[in-house]
Amino acid sequence: MTDVLILGGTGWLSGRIAQRWVGEGAAVTCLARGARPAPTGAGLVTADRDRPGAYREVAGRDWDEVVDISSVPGQVTEAVRILGPRARHWSYVSSRSVYAASDGPGADESAPLAEPALPGEEYDYARAKSAAEAAVRTLGERAAITRPGLIVGPGDPSDRFGYWPGRFALAGAEPVLVPVSDDLAVQVVDIDDLVDFVVSAAQRDWHGVVNVFGPSMPLSDVLAASRAAAGHRGPVVGVSPEWLLAHDVAYWAGPRSLPLWYPSDMSGFADRDASAYLAAGGRIRPLGETIERVLADERARGLDRPRRAGLTRDEELTLLAQR
Repeated sequence: MTDVLILGGTGWLSGRIAQRWVGEGAAVTCLARGARPAPTGAGLVTADRDRPGAYREVAGRDWDEVVDISSVPGQVTEAVRILGPRARHWSYVSSRSVYAASDGPGADESAPLAEPALPGEEYDYARAKSAAEAAVRTLGERAAITRPGLIVGPGDPSDRFGYWPGRFALAGAEPVLVPVSDDLAVQVVDIDDLVDFVVSAAQRDWHGVVNVFGPSMPLSDVLAASRAAAGHRGPVVGVSPEWLLAHDVAYWAGPRSLPLWYPSDMSGFADRDASAYLAAGGRIRPLGETIERVLADERARGLDRPRRAGLTRDEELTLLAQR
């Protein structure tokens, strides 16, 4: 039986990876703070990775696979130091944000990375992921590093991608506000495509670094597909980035935002090369399939629920009235 250690294992992505390994018949152990239960079939070791001795209970044995998604460099570095010598294979989920710049369309895995974060510095996500990757790369040919773009799918706690099919469904025959710009594009990966690759890479002893996301698509096409899936019958009101900024609508995520919209000087953010992922056996399911999965999840969770990203419906209607 395969012995798998998931550092985390109780969140959205790490939990999905743990579930997938359980389904493969592996003996899965999750190491987490214990605020949430481990997935059914997996064991839980309660530990705080920011405290000394966090790995004491799992350090005295061999692991066929260790999975880490942390963006805290100290956590990753310490895990590699203590657990690395007894791990046959190590999977680290990094991020597309690890790159130094987002203004170069078509860049692949060879593009420069952000400068690795140094201990004690103010937290910067890109630099933190870069430092974590540097620690994992010391494992050489035992390490598989994935750099996903926007991860989407059922259960997504960020509410970014799900905002759109959810909002079109909620609006019904009423209007929906959308950003309009020829510069806007989207690259996403379905969570289960990413999970399948992480697990299969370990099963095949694959090592290397790959970007993980689908083709770059105009945001307008993604919104149109979301609208069609939701059966929206109302008008779509397009507004310019300048208008949105003038009305205090934020980029990308968070309160009072329009998700998936970003500054025009980030032309390479959603236009990176992921051909190495496909060559390594990665899968990208059709966008329509992902949208249908997300829409079903949005309906189940409640279309009018409080969200971490996007405009409330009242905020949107107020803005629409100003058009």
